[in-house]
Amino acid sequence: MKVLGIFAALLALVLNPFRASLLAAAVAQPDSSPVVLRPAGVWTAEDSAVHRGWVVAVQANLIVSVGEKTSTSLPTSAKIIDLPGMTLLPGLMDIHSHLLLHPYNETLWDDQVLKEAPDYRVLRAGKQAEATLMAGFTTLRDLGTEGAGYADVSIKKAINDGLIPGLKTETMGHPFPLLPTPRHLERSDATRFLASYGSSL
Repeated sequence: MKVLGIFAALLALVLNPFRASLLAAAVAQPDSSPVVLRPAGVWTAEDSAVHRGWVVAVQANLIVSVGEKTSTSLPTSAKIIDLPGMTLLPGLMDIHSHLLLHPYNETLWDDQVLKEAPDYRVLRAGKQAEATLMAGFTTLRDLGTEGAGYADVSIKKAINDGLIPGLKTETMGHPFPLLPTPRHLERSDATRFLASYGSSL
């Protein structure tokens, strides 16, 4: 079983982003109603095949069963969502990211870190978290805000509290070389220092 924050991130092929957002709302239901997804195919990463005719059953944000419709235990009274032309796969993971940074080919590091207001960077990062989710990623490892303090920790909390859409995020806060401390920290000390501010790396 795989725990999902918002199941729409399981979409490997988002042919229609609007439909994907509707799927997110339909699956992540607060009343834990069961949902059965019927895509064109399912890829599980256990082999190279895309399995045609498979279904995915979800309840309370958990995948409860995956397999052929005829041999998979499906919850009774489940809501059926057909996804023709779409393939489902396990959520992707981005293990080195910076939600609070632009791509360098879009904006130079100096320009965004020294000239953009931290408040603006935080708001933009929230939108980036949603965009990353809708691109098929369910887990992100953010390796520092680059001058925005522990804003990534707050973004993670906003996602976890349901204030903004986003993915499961592991945060760092300040990169080790930028820690605002009066003395040198060994790595273990630095880790504990960051954890005291909510870092999860």
